[in-house]
Amino acid sequence: MDAQAFCGALERRGYGFFSGVPCSYLKGPFALLEQHPTYLPAPSEGIALSLAAGAELGGTRAAVLIQNSGLGNLLDPLTSLLLAYDVPVLIVASLRGWPRPEDDEPHHAAMGAGTLGTLEAIGVAHGILDGDPAGLEALLDRAERERERRRPFVILVPKGTIGTCAVPSGGEREEPALDRQEAVGVIAARLTDELTFSTTGMISRELFAAADRPENFYMQGSMGHAIGLGLGAAVTLPHRKVVVIDGDGAALMHLGGSALVGERGPANLTHIVLDNGSYDSTGGQRAARLAWAELALALGYRTARTCATAAELAAHLDKIAALPGPHMVGVPIRRGSSWTPPRITSAHTNSEVRARFQQAATPTSPLDGPEEPAQ
Repeated sequence: MDAQAFCGALERRGYGFFSGVPCSYLKGPFALLEQHPTYLPAPSEGIALSLAAGAELGGTRAAVLIQNSGLGNLLDPLTSLLLAYDVPVLIVASLRGWPRPEDDEPHHAAMGAGTLGTLEAIGVAHGILDGDPAGLEALLDRAERERERRRPFVILVPKGTIGTCAVPSGGEREEPALDRQEAVGVIAARLTDELTFSTTGMISRELFAAADRPENFYMQGSMGHAIGLGLGAAVTLPHRKVVVIDGDGAALMHLGGSALVGERGPANLTHIVLDNGSYDSTGGQRAARLAWAELALALGYRTARTCATAAELAAHLDKIAALPGPHMVGVPIRRGSSWTPPRITSAHTNSEVRARFQQAATPTSPLDGPEEPAQ
């Protein structure tokens, strides 16, 4: 289905407010909606739904676009806000990991199999888009009937159902000097025995390409939770240095994790945020750039600095290596990349990544299970 036709159908039905968190399956609609005056990109799916509910309460029909892996972030406001207060919102969700989990990344398997059952369990009506304009109109008719009952409706979008569009350039803003590959390369060159957690998407793939090592935990999926992993490890393994390599969109999604870092103050934690002002892994949709250093100091990090060049980043990482943290390093980077780094799953399963990391972090971990008896 043409992306313009999809968005046009929603607007003809009176939808005038849009929000969401990007997915590559919905790249076309997001590219068009970014030019819409009442589109608000949200840091998480739950916030997107609350924004839409606010628009509905103000009398404007609202739609939210998400990836089905973010359905969990959506469930609380979906059940305790929309269903509890009779607020109808249209939700458009991609169907990652469906119908064949093996055709997608492993971290989409559980939600791919569970999306339809989850919606059925909470009693939310839904239908799968087949790419036929008549099929879309039929789903929107069903959404109208649910709206009459003051209920939400979910349109589920399989891979390849809606076409893509060029992403707006974002104006004439000056692009940073560093790109993602170069920034990750500078970081990787300084890793020795640090336990390193890298966020979902291209950042983990860049780290894998630059310096694959047992001490790297490539967090594919679980967007926004790399800092939680890092803080948990830093607090329970105070004798080990911990590095979290985050992205701006991921760090924003669960910013409370950074607040907890500041409150707890682990001296062995360094938090690096690569900020390109976009969701690069899903197609380059825009996100807000933040002053990460100033924010981190306000949250209670011991040190914080923005590093705009490779030389600045290298020198600062060398400097703080011997200083107590927690440290925040904000790194503005360009959008896009001149290459596509390899997938981690080309070499390791998720279980293999976990097992070798755990062995490197805690050689006698009880989670490794009993050893096989000697033969």
